[in-house]
Amino acid sequence: MKQDMILILDLGSEHNPQLAREIRALGVYSEIHPHDISQAELAALPNVKGIILNGGPNRVVDGVEIDAGAHVYGAGVPVLTPDHRGGAPWPEDGEQRKKALSDFVFGQCRAQANWNMDNFIADQIELIRRQVGDGKVLLALSGGVDSSVVAALLIRAIGKQLTCVHVNHGLLRKGEPEQVVQVFRHEMDANLIYVDAVDRFLDKLAGVSDPEQKRKIIGGEFIRVFEEEARKLEGISFLGQGTIYPDIIESGTKTVKAVKSHHNVGGLPEDLDFQLVEPLKMLFKDEVRACGKALGLPDSMVYRQPFPGPGLGVRCLGAITRDRLEAVRESDAILREEFARHGLEGKVWQYFTIIPDVKSVGVRDGKRADEWPVILRAVNTVDAMTATVENVPFDLLQHITHRITHEVKGVNRVLYDLTPKPTGTIEWE
Repeated sequence: MKQDMILILDLGSEHNPQLAREIRALGVYSEIHPHDISQAELAALPNVKGIILNGGPNRVVDGVEIDAGAHVYGAGVPVLTPDHRGGAPWPEDGEQRKKALSDFVFGQCRAQANWNMDNFIADQIELIRRQVGDGKVLLALSGGVDSSVVAALLIRAIGKQLTCVHVNHGLLRKGEPEQVVQVFRHEMDANLIYVDAVDRFLDKLAGVSDPEQKRKIIGGEFIRVFEEEARKLEGISFLGQGTIYPDIIESGTKTVKAVKSHHNVGGLPEDLDFQLVEPLKMLFKDEVRACGKALGLPDSMVYRQPFPGPGLGVRCLGAITRDRLEAVRESDAILREEFARHGLEGKVWQYFTIIPDVKSVGVRDGKRADEWPVILRAVNTVDAMTATVENVPFDLLQHITHRITHEVKGVNRVLYDLTPKPTGTIEWE
């Protein structure tokens, strides 16, 4: 079923994503496009039932107040225009705002509330099959939420025409490589290439203490491993990617400054010459999770915490050593297990352990022992720009401390990081 669409044109508002999400919450699909959308681009969008020109503080560009073209006003659908001071006429009060939106979407535009995950999946399957035909798709499957949901959707659409490559660089959390193999190879019957590159990555990282250098080595080596696997395969003409809507929005438009550039598998050689397949590129993160649930992925994948690209490599501070990396992995597993057991798993946004490259004196079996400290980090945030520290019950902290110091080799202290962002960042490196 083709979903009806309300089109948002960006005339300098900083709240376009919020507006799109509010319209989708009404059950109607919505997309954000630049204010200078061409007549051809507008005509190519399916089932547009109404247009919102969303003005804001960035409406003046190079001294000129921007506006949509005449073809937008004459598109034959209701157009909600901003006032001339750059603000869309939406009430601030939540319930009044919802009613105003509802009156426009359903009253004036006559849109149908047919935006839901089942319809989205059905539409994407049709689009993927049309794009790929009888071709083959290659996907770098990290085990993260986005790549896992893309994999599940592509498997549903094209089955064995998809080849997934999972590169184990030795910096994943405990049990994650095994889960990727179990879910995709054994449960979903996917073509999965598992690459054990642990020694290769850790050898390259040996003695490297600078965080940015570690990141470059990990990212660059991943690209080389992925490229090597791609060249072994024949007939691959498509590359699946887990691009999601915030990636596109954050990359900026003419009236919205770029937050950051996004390259999911950036830097792949041009001569690999893949056409991109990005079925999640119009979904927000919570919608990606809903899609994963609807496709049957386990909660442990769907609700996986945000995890940095370099993985545990930036939580093993300074030069990575295998024994300290293993201590990070084991202590992190204990923290996650205890948070799940005590009802904090879905309550706290992100929590993990860090081990610095420093030792302190302690006592082990009645003897002096120079061992590492483990730092616990548990934070809450809405946008990752600022973060507050979770008030973890003291008795739980004591219990976690006892487990880590008695179960993780080489650790004799546990510390709790009380620093919000700012002045701290969420990660330590």
